Amino acid sequence: MSMRSPLHGIGRLFAVLLSVLLGTAVLAACGNDDSAAEADTAKATNAASSDFPRTLKTVMGDVEIPSQPKRVVVLDTGELDDVTLFGIDPVGAVAPHFKTEGGFPTYLKGELEDTVDVGPLLEPNLEKIASLKPDLILSSKVRHEKVYDKLSAIAPTVFTETTGGVWKENLKVHAEALGLEKEAAAKLTAYETQAKALGEAIKKKDGGTMPTASVVRFVAGPTRLYQTNSYSGVVLNDIGLERPKSQISDDPEVTMKDVSPEEIDQADADLIFVTSADAEDKTQKKQVTSNPVWKDLPAVQDGKVFEVADETWMSGIGVQAAEEMLKDVAKATGVELPAK
Repeated sequence: MSMRSPLHGIGRLFAVLLSVLLGTAVLAACGNDDSAAEADTAKATNAASSDFPRTLKTVMGDVEIPSQPKRVVVLDTGELDDVTLFGIDPVGAVAPHFKTEGGFPTYLKGELEDTVDVGPLLEPNLEKIASLKPDLILSSKVRHEKVYDKLSAIAPTVFTETTGGVWKENLKVHAEALGLEKEAAAKLTAYETQAKALGEAIKKKDGGTMPTASVVRFVAGPTRLYQTNSYSGVVLNDIGLERPKSQISDDPEVTMKDVSPEEIDQADADLIFVTSADAEDKTQKKQVTSNPVWKDLPAVQDGKVFEVADETWMSGIGVQAAEEMLKDVAKATGVELPAK
């Protein structure tokens, strides 16, 4: 008859206790994983806050921002796209000055529920802006130079020089004002990577060649062809689409070209993207599209004319609008939009 050693029993008890302790540690680690992202976000926010006060060198001179802004007013659509890109719901904003439906952009629906309209764009309501008690105002010299002093008396006001084709540079300025430079760089890189991948997919589908693309905008007045250095032009460049000679410009002062219905053949391209800034009866759209010159364009005859949203292709002027453009181009070219 064998006898069980007391030490053997103690060993088993130790093993059980060790197992319980290890299991508790694993459960604690799983719980920590759930809060890791929140901790990282809080850490990033605290780091950004510690970078204030800061002084920005702007086109209007040095601007001191005492603390990380929380109540932001934006006075143009590019600024609106930029701040909402960071998850910031501005306390005040202006709606696009070219828009057929009125109100804030529909592609930002759900992000501006508590935002007050302080427009119109060219004459923002200064009293309404002041009543919102902002701690940062964003706009551009080309839009609001005349009221800069009044705006800066309300809150720190950061202007860029202009809008449109320089949208990436403007994003960096806005991010610096908000203390979100790293976040802006990451968002921009993700967009540019997706745009490049889309271009590669289009080129592969077309047997190694890139199609040409035209951008036509109907406004109250002459019809416009948008150039390579315009906002939409930069996005098409990022994709890698070729542009007709009529829409290539290196002159920062020339981002669009007016054409008559008889000159619409300058829009000739494999793909034609069309936007409308105003109601059709205020534009030359009917005259253009009923003109034999338009009807003779290969893209028109081949069903390669695509109506797209003016608020993204023209007024958006930011990463989020650009991402909507990528969706439109992917659909028009019959390829799947690569994931970000």
